[in-house]
Amino acid sequence: MHYETITPMDDAWQAQALCAETGADFFFPEPGSSVREAKRICGMCEMRPACLEYALSNDERFGVWGGLSEKERLQLRRTSHTSH
Repeated sequence: MHYETITPMDDAWQAQALCAETGADFFFPEPGSSVREAKRICGMCEMRPACLEYALSNDERFGVWGGLSEKERLQLRRTSHTSH
């Protein structure tokens, strides 16, 4: 699985992200709750690559960022560390 990331110049992407127009409950659900709706919203968002890069760069450990859950980001980090 390959995810394209970009390095955002600043945090201006956050104001343009679709999640800024929705409630945080979708992106930070209770443990065991579905992240399907958050991923659906992320899938339509043009800021997804910048969001994912931000989450990876800042070691965000909770919530859905750039369309990936905590577990998926952890797996991506592990995969990228073993490939370098």
